[in-house]
Amino acid sequence: MIEARTAPSVGALPAAEWDALTGGNPFVSHAFLTALEDSGSVGPGTGWTPAPITICGSDGRLAAALPAYLKDHSQGEYVFDHAWADAWHRAGGEYYPKLQIAAPFTPATGPRLLLADDALAMPLLRAAEQLCEANGLSSAHATFIDPAQLPLFESAGWLLRSDIQFHWENRGYASFDDFLAALSSRKRKDLRKERAAAQQGVDIRALTGDDIRPEHWDAFWQFYQDTGSRKWGQPYLTRTAFTLLGERMAERILLVLAFIDGQAVAGALNFIGPDVLYGRYWGARIDKPFLHFELCYYQAIDAAIRLGLSRVEAGAQGGHKLARGYLPEQTWSAHHIVHAGFREAVADFLRREREGVAADQLYLADRTPFKKS
Repeated sequence: MIEARTAPSVGALPAAEWDALTGGNPFVSHAFLTALEDSGSVGPGTGWTPAPITICGSDGRLAAALPAYLKDHSQGEYVFDHAWADAWHRAGGEYYPKLQIAAPFTPATGPRLLLADDALAMPLLRAAEQLCEANGLSSAHATFIDPAQLPLFESAGWLLRSDIQFHWENRGYASFDDFLAALSSRKRKDLRKERAAAQQGVDIRALTGDDIRPEHWDAFWQFYQDTGSRKWGQPYLTRTAFTLLGERMAERILLVLAFIDGQAVAGALNFIGPDVLYGRYWGARIDKPFLHFELCYYQAIDAAIRLGLSRVEAGAQGGHKLARGYLPEQTWSAHHIVHAGFREAVADFLRREREGVAADQLYLADRTPFKKS
């Protein structure tokens, strides 16, 4: 018999046992998820109630887990289901609460089934389904799934959904100039001009580990607040979250700051995975042409080459990334809808949506800045 349980938080679970299941992904790490919990970024009053689902082995240690949350809204997910919620409400149903299997506020691919053995995927997903049915939840959603795990969700009968992000691929480049050499002549000149304009009069520093000091987080918090208030109405993360992330996983953080006359004026926050650099947040106190591209995209490419990483994931949306060498890649989510009729309506929507996403990817892939073979 396999028994699945929910825990009150990730922090209530042993860190070493949890991290042994994550494959090194920073956003499902115990340090990242507990920093969100302990800082109040998730939990009471946020609409994100931690409800991790776990299975233990015969030795009592964690053998499988889902980073799951009870949600009473759809903010901070980056896979938009507001239309589904509206349709279900108009039909007389209650869409919220729902179950979200995700790294909160983080549109970055990674494992959503944390498994010591793939054979535990099915009982873990069945436990999520039973949690929905027993508690009147409309649905369960796993977002930004590692593509290698898609067959596990598909085998369980979950509906698959795709979208497009822009990722940079390291094709064995030895330097940024090596990458530029792969671009068309016009695009190569454009990128060089952008970098020169962005760097003029600015001191750019890439900080990680102990080099990131409290005053750097203070500066970045101001940048983050400005961007968050414009994009989301209010920032998702609290100031304490950045302190805790710096304390618990600074060696997996790359903070790129721009200084003028010794004062930090802009910054971009990245996380370092085993083979991927993940761009997350950006903000600035000044409006300087191309500084956003320099800090978020070109500095990330520089860092990925220097660290020997295979790619950069630059976050959600942003067709402007295409001209800067970031190529269209599919991202995936999986969805369990409890009500059979509502499930069929969502399935029909997804079939039609996939055709559009596929057409968009073909269109974008034909318009990359790389030399044509």
